[in-house]
Order: sequence, then structure tokens, then C-alpha cells
Amino acid sequence: MTPLDAAILPPGIRARFIEGINGLTMHVLEAGFETPNRPCVLLLHGFPEIAYSWRKVMPALAAAGYHVVAPDQRGYGRTTGWNPDYDGDLRPFHLLNLVRDTLGLVYALGYRSVAAVVGHDFGASGAAWCGLVRPDVFRKVVLMSAPFAGPPSIPFAGEMRKPAEDVHVAMAKLDRPRKHYQWYYSTRPANNDMWHCEQGVHAFLRAYFHHKSADWTANKPHRLESWTATELAKMPTYYIMDLHDDMAATVAKEMPTGEAAWLTDAELRIYSEEYARNGFQGGLQWYRCRIDGVGASELQVFAGRTIDVPSMFISGKSDWGVYQVPGVFEHMQGGSCTNMVGAHLLEGAGHWVQQEQPAQVNKLLLDFLG
Repeated sequence: MTPLDAAILPPGIRARFIEGINGLTMHVLEAGFETPNRPCVLLLHGFPEIAYSWRKVMPALAAAGYHVVAPDQRGYGRTTGWNPDYDGDLRPFHLLNLVRDTLGLVYALGYRSVAAVVGHDFGASGAAWCGLVRPDVFRKVVLMSAPFAGPPSIPFAGEMRKPAEDVHVAMAKLDRPRKHYQWYYSTRPANNDMWHCEQGVHAFLRAYFHHKSADWTANKPHRLESWTATELAKMPTYYIMDLHDDMAATVAKEMPTGEAAWLTDAELRIYSEEYARNGFQGGLQWYRCRIDGVGASELQVFAGRTIDVPSMFISGKSDWGVYQVPGVFEHMQGGSCTNMVGAHLLEGAGHWVQQEQPAQVNKLLLDFLG
């Protein structure tokens, strides 16, 4: 396998492999050059994305004097050394090992610290944990589209936890039966449903990106009152799916008539060719760790810890990801992040904020980086 061809990358962005990173050979995109005293910014993508998702951010940061690095994360793209088997060991996809991947990349690049780590979607979880456990290395944190709730708690001073309502049973009993997308993503059929769907990977991704963007005009997110079936069912079907639909069937109902202004068919082809080759299981392993509680006790070691380095949140005003877990967006600001300088919801953007509104995102990032 070769790095992404320079001919399909924007000017100023180059691709290469870096070997020996926590068992991975990591495929990275870079902009700006490694020179003495040049600060580094690390960009972590989410699902179903790849390093290419940062193509509209990297040149602006590089022009401002930063060495900008975006990896294909474990389970994605052209990075190798991970196990795609549904029955394989999930522990390498646990959040603390993903932090280890990122720390290994920093060191392999020759840095002891970076100016900032920026994460989008599930990459925001990775970025948040980087800033929480190694603030000496990750000096600033930017989270996009996925608010950070903080580490899982441990019962304090005899505190008793009430059993949580089985919201999934309750959703299945609604008049319009539903299911949560993250629980669906943790099931065995999910990868095949998307990888070998009737419409093909390219059309599936076109509909998926459209459905979660500001182009889908029904995206009108708002705060939810509680983690209950009736409240969660207010979200669109890409989050709270119809019970008997898979994700490919879900988004096929919202297939756009043409390409998006912010994601051309040629750009989308970069994604679809990677996922047509690899499937989706690598990214789905991250969800399985969360849903199955893999490594939860290790994360509880950090109960009560906060992100204290300067932080910022960016999302689209049309992004339901901000509110999908009730109360977390509010708690993050001053709770799990004690030094958050701003939480920005941008007009004209849904979930793919750095692709839908790159100019606004770049200005916020450059102002924050100083």
C-alpha cells in the first residue's frame, strides 16, 4: 500500500507512513514543515472519517506557522497493524490505548509536547482524554461536535446508584419502535450492513454525510430533558433509528439529489474507496468498547479529574451531536473542562463542521492557538 497520492491532496498537504507507533504503521497527512521551534498541532478524525477530513483546515494552520499532522487513526484508512475481526481483542481500541497511539505519534515526530490536539466526533473523545491524562504533552484541547462528559465516576461515601431505566427496551416499545445507533453499531451485522449495502459504499456515505449536515434542513437540534425513550426519540433516525432498519436503509431515505457544495463527488470518492477496501469494523470497534464497557474500570482511575488546559468547543448549529447525551454540553463548560474559553455553534454547519464551514473553524482555531 502507498500513501495517498499527492495529486488528490490539496496543495501543501503531503502523505507518508510512520512505523512503530504502538504496534501500528500509521498513515499521516502533514502540512508545514518540521523546523526548530515550530509548534505542532495534531488533528484527530471521527467516524466515518479519515485524516482527509482535515484537508480544509491544515493549509490555514500551516500558513500560520504550525506543523500540522492528521493521522488515519487505529481502525481507519491506510493505517495498519490493527485487527478488523469482530471476535478479536477489543482492548487495543480502548480510549487509553488510543491516547497511547497519539502520544506515540507525538514522540515519533520528535516532539515532547504539541501546541494543541484537535478532535472531531469520536476523535474529540480521544483528544479530551489526551488533555486529561497528559496535559504536559497536549497543551491545549479543541473538541468538535462531541461534548466531553468527564471520566466515569465511582460511588462516593456510600452513595447508592439506582438501576438505570432500560432505555433500549423502552424505545423498542414506543408507538414507533426505535433503537440507539451506538448500540446498533456494536452488533455483529452492522459492518456488513454498511460495507455490502444495496446502494454501495459511495452512495451510502453520500447519504450519511448529507443526513447529518446542515443541508438536511430538518436538522433542528435542541436540548433534551432526560435520558429517556420519549426524549431520545426526538432525535433524527441517524441517531435513534427505526427498530427494524439498518443504517444503510436509514440514510437511503434521505439520499440527496446531487453532490454537496462542501463535499464534491471526487472528494467523497477518497472516503468511499478507503471504506470499500477496509469495511467499517475498525471504527465500529471504538463504539463497541464504549457500549461493552471495555476498560471502564481503568477510566474510573481518573474519576473526578478535569481537563484544566485551555480548551474550546466547536460544532454546527445544526448538529444534534451537541445534545445527544442530555446535560453533557452544559456540564462540559466549567465542569469537565475548567478552562474552556468558548463553546461555538456555527451557522450553516451540521455535524461535519470543519468541512461545512472551514473558514469559520479556521478563524476560531487560529484565535485560540494565538
